[in-house]
Amino acid sequence: MDVVLNSGDTAWVLASSALVLLMTPGLAFFYGGMVRTKSVLNMMMMSFITIGIVSVLWVIYGYNWAFGSSANSPWIGGWGLSGLGGTVESFANNGGVYPIPTLVFSSFQLMFAIITPALISGAIADRTKFTAWAIFVAAWVSIVYFPVAHWVFDFGDKVGEELIGVGYLAGKGVLDFAGGTAVHINAGAAGLALAIILGKRHGWRRDPMRPHSLPLVLLGSGLLWFGWFGFNAGSALGANGIAGLALINTQVAAGAALIGWLLVEKIRDGHATSLGAASGAVAGLVAITPACAFVAPWAAVVLGLIAGILCALAVGLKYKFGFDDSLDVVGVHLVGGLWGSISVGIFATKQVNSIGGDGALYGGGLDLLKTQAIGSLLVLAYSFVATLIIGFIIEKTIGFRVSQEAEITGIDLAEHRETSYELFNSSRGGTTV
Repeated sequence: MDVVLNSGDTAWVLASSALVLLMTPGLAFFYGGMVRTKSVLNMMMMSFITIGIVSVLWVIYGYNWAFGSSANSPWIGGWGLSGLGGTVESFANNGGVYPIPTLVFSSFQLMFAIITPALISGAIADRTKFTAWAIFVAAWVSIVYFPVAHWVFDFGDKVGEELIGVGYLAGKGVLDFAGGTAVHINAGAAGLALAIILGKRHGWRRDPMRPHSLPLVLLGSGLLWFGWFGFNAGSALGANGIAGLALINTQVAAGAALIGWLLVEKIRDGHATSLGAASGAVAGLVAITPACAFVAPWAAVVLGLIAGILCALAVGLKYKFGFDDSLDVVGVHLVGGLWGSISVGIFATKQVNSIGGDGALYGGGLDLLKTQAIGSLLVLAYSFVATLIIGFIIEKTIGFRVSQEAEITGIDLAEHRETSYELFNSSRGGTTV
């Protein structure tokens, strides 16, 4: 049967692509507000250069490595160059033919590939050479993200009644609707590895390293929240009921996580902070990502509330174990991603999505829970080890970290010859910061 273009589905995925792209500039504001004044531009530039590098590599070979079927392998989609991943006339074919153009599907998935390495940058804020970061991004998406995206997101190309090129975790039944494993566990594990490679910032735990602009943090979290509707609901690849389920679950989980984080702060510290509100919302968005199309809204509330509490407690792990995760990538994305992925095995139900499975609460036993845990740990281990190797090579060749002088005086000036704010007119003898 000939496939007919569905303009409504196509329009929704196009809009979702734009929403997901907006998340990376939103992340730049979120991270940029959390660092000190002398590091703002470098922090934000780490996100913006990622947009450029990943966009180019996606066209050259990234789409093929993630979603091609020429290799017919569970580990990689295809080898070699990919062009743009299809002609104007071709339709998306990921486990079945969708009434949207392949180029639209490819564009949507590109935005996931962009934001994933950008998330890692928060773990190594204030101390990273810009050129070394750019090289790392190119190597990491090629060696880690593109293959892992194939494992998780590639449900194969349908040729007649046969599916070829199914990703390893997709074939094993791991449920990850929008990227708990491929995006958040992947980035969180990589952030931990890089924090170990680069070491602690000078003055860590001694000098105050407070966010320089909480309004920027709140702006960034708001943009992330807005864009996340494209991230999750857009993954339905159509304007349909599953998209609606994903959207409402995304909203209520983020809201519940915000409350959970603030409750921890109020009980532990005696006050609820704006930074906590922003971080809690992001933690809920992270956790609901893999589960958003497989759980009922009531479960999304519970999932989000627990995510906010867990992540608020987890950000303190860096002090206990002695690694300097500057902006809590491990505490939010790794811990939140792990909880969200594993919680699918608890809360998932075919009552809301027949394509999913039943978790432990719905009579499914522990099978799905085990599948989710194994899939999560596989991605964590691969990303951590591969990132250690990539980071070690960069550190021992060109060096990954700026000099102590550059870090203390200001990485913005050292790496970019710019400052984020001009307090007075410098031509009249004023100063910049």
